Amino acid sequence: MRQRSDAFDHLVLADSPIVFESATGYSMITDLRVDEVLPELRAETERYETHTPEHRESLQALVTAQRQVRNTTEGYWVAAADPDAAQHAVTGTTPLDGLHAAAVMSDGVSRLVTEYKMATWADAFATLRRGGPRELIDAVREVEATDPTGRRWPRYKSGDDAAIAFCQW
Repeated sequence: MRQRSDAFDHLVLADSPIVFESATGYSMITDLRVDEVLPELRAETERYETHTPEHRESLQALVTAQRQVRNTTEGYWVAAADPDAAQHAVTGTTPLDGLHAAAVMSDGVSRLVTEYKMATWADAFATLRRGGPRELIDAVREVEATDPTGRRWPRYKSGDDAAIAFCQW
């Protein structure tokens, strides 16, 4: 995110959404192209509980295949190894008027709302105001601990990376 005098410019890649809080509610900007790549291998991985030999094998096949299409026009874009990925990011501008706060996060945090449905964005922002990023990440970890093998919420691993930057004005 970059603040200008009257707006925020954003650049979003892969699975790191930005959520804006305004007087009228919450809006999320995300790049879900990674979810559209290799759906059959993704579905195969999600059939198994995490930490099983079958899950490890199917996950390895998915990761290997993803590496072939990462940062290509047939796949999805991540910035980690290729600064040119920024040319393929989801970009735009959000007017500053009426905004109260914004959170930039990894999907390891956003899944509390988007995938697990164990909180709303209003809940997440209230937690951020009360206890900061650490408290929100702890809330994610508590929910994940109730499903350590990914039975309720199929996923690649028990807990994903969790990072967040919270801005309010």
